[in-house]
Amino acid sequence: MKLKLIVIGSGMVGARLIERILAKSPHIYDIRVFNKEPNGGYNRIMLSPVLAGEKTIPEIMTHNHDWFKQRDIHLHAGTEIREIDSINKTVKTDLGATYQYDKLVIATGSSPFILPVPGNDLPGLVTFRDIRDVNQMIQYSKYKQKAVVIGGGLLGLEAANGLIKLGMEVTVVHSNNVLMNMQMDAVSGELLKKSLTETGMQFCMNSKTVEILGDSHVTGVKMADGRVISCDLVVLAVGIRPNTTIAKKIGLEVNRGIIVNDQLQSSNPDIYALGECVEHRGMVYGLVAPLYEQAQVLADTLSGQSASYQGSAISTKLKVTGINLFSAGDFHDSNDSESLVYKDISQNIYRKIVLKDNKIKGAVMFGDVTGSNWIFENLVQQNDMSAYRDTLVFGEGFLPLANKDLEKEKVA
Repeated sequence: MKLKLIVIGSGMVGARLIERILAKSPHIYDIRVFNKEPNGGYNRIMLSPVLAGEKTIPEIMTHNHDWFKQRDIHLHAGTEIREIDSINKTVKTDLGATYQYDKLVIATGSSPFILPVPGNDLPGLVTFRDIRDVNQMIQYSKYKQKAVVIGGGLLGLEAANGLIKLGMEVTVVHSNNVLMNMQMDAVSGELLKKSLTETGMQFCMNSKTVEILGDSHVTGVKMADGRVISCDLVVLAVGIRPNTTIAKKIGLEVNRGIIVNDQLQSSNPDIYALGECVEHRGMVYGLVAPLYEQAQVLADTLSGQSASYQGSAISTKLKVTGINLFSAGDFHDSNDSESLVYKDISQNIYRKIVLKDNKIKGAVMFGDVTGSNWIFENLVQQNDMSAYRDTLVFGEGFLPLANKDLEKEKVA
């Protein structure tokens, strides 16, 4: 008899887990998957190209209904798990059906953060999280003219870029004075803003939203300083929160996310969790690479192998509206660090490596990310970079050119 494995969530990490289990131990489990969305699995990262009209929904599907069917996996799409009975080891759906499990995996991901301000439930306000959100924005763009995107992080800028390509006039409202301030410093953030302004994007920086205006539909956004930006559509992109509701219901240990050990096991020995909904050693991850590492470890664990997730070093390598960006570690100046900087503002290129005791502490690059993988490897390994100091800012194997201005800035 096969063991019964239930996976709640068939997003990118849930689907990756199933792939790995099938590759390692295809005959151990009878797998049943529940997904709130009516789809199977799709590449959520590619929602931005769908919004911009560069991709279609079928093109970003990675695990459609046929994929599950061909592998004898029971997919319950458009179905939500409402209850878990951890004593009798059963789950109950929103349709009232009950299913038994031997092992349960919670991969419920995260939910978009909704600003706690008046008007946050008005028609015309959408988030940017799933296919339904993208379809709503596309529909609005057909008969609405002005949009405000609240949030100047990656998702907000991608949403703004897509809406501009759909013909809307877009203003990005950001609470910080640096765009993508989690990945960029002041110089690279300003270069990013300059480049995006040239595409028609408008910005309202260092601004706090205090109200969404409108009676029966969104008509504008009000700032803390009294400014009002009129609009027909508001897109919220101000962050995500781990989706831990079902875990809290059954008394699992939860902090910011569902607490898991190095085997991705929750406080209940037969219930595991992974992805954006978990907290491991105090860390909550939102990038794909660490989550795929978790999926590999959990697949090994559920296959009876010895495996341990030690946490992940994080780097961000992105292409935002055609602009290459990279950041890793702590790239901010401090009294005990030294910054190596190369700037070619005319070419919109900026590269900065921060050293402490001749070891890479952090890096940020804009426009040219050559050698970033090598930089990141040395950051993770904490190698002594003394021998590379003169050329380090250019990456592996690069030498300073006579016409390049290499600045070494020692922070006092």
